Amino acid sequence: MTTIMFILLPIVGIVLGWIIRWLYARFQLSASEQKAERVKQDAIKEAEAQKKEILLEAKDELIRERNQQERENRERRIEIQRYESRVSKKEELLDKRAADYDKQEKEYAERVAAMEKREAVMQLQEEQYRKELERISGLSVQEAKNLIIKNLENDARHDAQALLNKVEQDAQLAAEKKARDILVTTIQRIATETTSDITVTTVSLPSDEMKGRIIGREGRNIRTLETLTGVDIIIDDTPEAVVISCFDPVRKEIAKVSLERLIADGRIHPARIEEIVQKVTREVQQKIYEEGEKALFDLGIHNMNTDSVIALGRLYFRTSYGQNVLTHSKEVALLSGMLASELGANRELAKRAAILHDIGKGAENDSDQNHAEVGAEMARKMGEEPKVINAIGAHHNDIEPASLEAVIVQIADAISASRPGARRETVDNYVKRLENLEEVAEHFPGVEKAYAIQAGRELRILVNNEKVPEQQVKELARSIAKQIESDLKYPGRIKLTMIRETRIIEYAR
Repeated sequence: MTTIMFILLPIVGIVLGWIIRWLYARFQLSASEQKAERVKQDAIKEAEAQKKEILLEAKDELIRERNQQERENRERRIEIQRYESRVSKKEELLDKRAADYDKQEKEYAERVAAMEKREAVMQLQEEQYRKELERISGLSVQEAKNLIIKNLENDARHDAQALLNKVEQDAQLAAEKKARDILVTTIQRIATETTSDITVTTVSLPSDEMKGRIIGREGRNIRTLETLTGVDIIIDDTPEAVVISCFDPVRKEIAKVSLERLIADGRIHPARIEEIVQKVTREVQQKIYEEGEKALFDLGIHNMNTDSVIALGRLYFRTSYGQNVLTHSKEVALLSGMLASELGANRELAKRAAILHDIGKGAENDSDQNHAEVGAEMARKMGEEPKVINAIGAHHNDIEPASLEAVIVQIADAISASRPGARRETVDNYVKRLENLEEVAEHFPGVEKAYAIQAGRELRILVNNEKVPEQQVKELARSIAKQIESDLKYPGRIKLTMIRETRIIEYAR
């Protein structure tokens, strides 16, 4: 239908064009006749003599127009004939193409049928081959796939593990050499005194007569001094000496200085004692702030609030294993700054975390938490940034270090505490304390081995999985902790880590 319309449309157009032109010629002819009639009428009115001439001219014009119209009509007929010839040729071409298309479609259908037939034969042969392979190998298709995948997986794991081991060995060798260079350089650059600080709790007297004046009538003087300072004053048979006992070194320092001033002044009575104690308390508080500021100034640390300065200054009166805690903190800050510079870490952050890492030792509150946890909580309340808080809490591995600076503080703390003369505790006492800790744990049935690490702050216990069921491990840990609490004396607290694993060993021969 489309082909017929495509052929008829040009023909219809040509015919319509011819009709329009013929109508237009007729319209022109009609108009000319009317004009001739008007001319005729005018000629009759003007002069009868011109009548024949006008009629002849009109007839000649009409003849010319008719001839012109006939020529145009002939040209149109010729053009229509050409269009008809062209349309006939196109029809023949379309018929030929349609015949070719039908032929190709038939051939395609035959090919599809042949391919489907061949595919069915191939599927049948594939099924036969698969069954034969399964019969020969004794494996199903899924089992064979799983076997191949498993072999590929094992090969990939072996190659990956070999590569990983090589990378780890290379990295470990390079890291150990670089770490040794950095640590040796840092330790060589640190130059601090190696003398240990010992807290003095004895006040010398000019004579034994002064003991009576210190006691006072009915003990009023010594009671007033003990009440105001919060210490215990021990007056015994020791010649020319008085012993001051208190767990708080700040109060102990206030009592010591106050008593020395009272002895030097000679006026010892409750009112004078109260006056001296108040004055010394203000001086010690000022001393605490000044020592904190001095430590920060020496290290070049700024933007520290007043609470932080005071907490830091209180460490001036604290000692740990005979080592002054403020001096130790300054030394750790210097080491941390050097290590951070060598390792490309944040130097200011490392120094800030290092100087504050032991502020928990100067805390005034009583808590069952260790000094690292107390220090981290104090730093949080003082508005320190999270990395500083984490470094303080992680310097004894109570929590996981979250930054390179936290690890640097751990290393610097270990260097400062382990240098010769830093701590008063002897090696024999230290080793004995760790051995006692391990022996207590190994005494329990089911414990294969115990290892004291972190200078005795953590005890890792290996449990025999055959002798101790999993549900009893927690109870065993609780029993070991209670035994340690009752038998041993130790600072802070000890973390117990129970390790129960199943290990199977087989040999390929």
